[in-house]
Amino acid sequence: MKIATFNINGIKARLPRLKEWLEETRPTVACLQEIKCQDNDFPAKEFEELGYRAIWHGQKAFNGVAILVDGNQVPSGAIEVQRGLGIDGPKDDEGEQARYLEVNVAGTRIACIYLPNGNPQPGPKFDYKLAWMERLSARMAQIWAEEVPCAVLGDFNVIPEDDDVWSPKAMEDDALMQPESRGAYSQLLADGWTDALRTHNPRGGVWTYWDYQAGAWQRDHGFRIDHILLSPELADRLEAVGVDREHRGREKASDHAPVWAILRS
Repeated sequence: MKIATFNINGIKARLPRLKEWLEETRPTVACLQEIKCQDNDFPAKEFEELGYRAIWHGQKAFNGVAILVDGNQVPSGAIEVQRGLGIDGPKDDEGEQARYLEVNVAGTRIACIYLPNGNPQPGPKFDYKLAWMERLSARMAQIWAEEVPCAVLGDFNVIPEDDDVWSPKAMEDDALMQPESRGAYSQLLADGWTDALRTHNPRGGVWTYWDYQAGAWQRDHGFRIDHILLSPELADRLEAVGVDREHRGREKASDHAPVWAILRS
């Protein structure tokens, strides 16, 4: 099974690039973030033509997550388990944002997340980020207790270590690198979850995001915020992991590159 995560940064704007990636790499399960569309505008038929079935959780103009499953590899598709973590946005009147989707695929639990950015910090958006991380930790503990093989994939908006960013100094005031953000992420690892990409790249230096501004891609000024966390059952089956970096350099690409892991049967 090949699982992948891809912050697509607007599914309508990036649809040609997304379909291109799916056809070229053919992940069994693809978790998407920042689809930026309402539920009734999601282009499900476009993916059906490629053999993918989709479950999505949209929101107008912002956020939004989706999970695509290759029907050729998994004829039974995905069964939704939960959407949302039951936590309102940084303002009480905003309601819950579309940032979490959890499904079962062929005996494996897949959770797709788009964790809040948290900037500017300090402030209500950073407080919301930390509250969301606390709620995510609680949900991951519940899944753990079910003893089901699980992968939590997505844009965590956390740079875990200094060697996960081109310049720690340049990002030191960003919410992605604050001690509280890093501490919450580190606690997930301490709880027993495995950071798949870090496991195969212990020295860091692997980026998954390059800003559109200031020639970040051309200068390789990137950092790692897209992660795949595996429960012990799946960590034992981890065969390979990587970043489809080349897709970031294509015309009208997302500012993120896809991250994938291959799990033995």
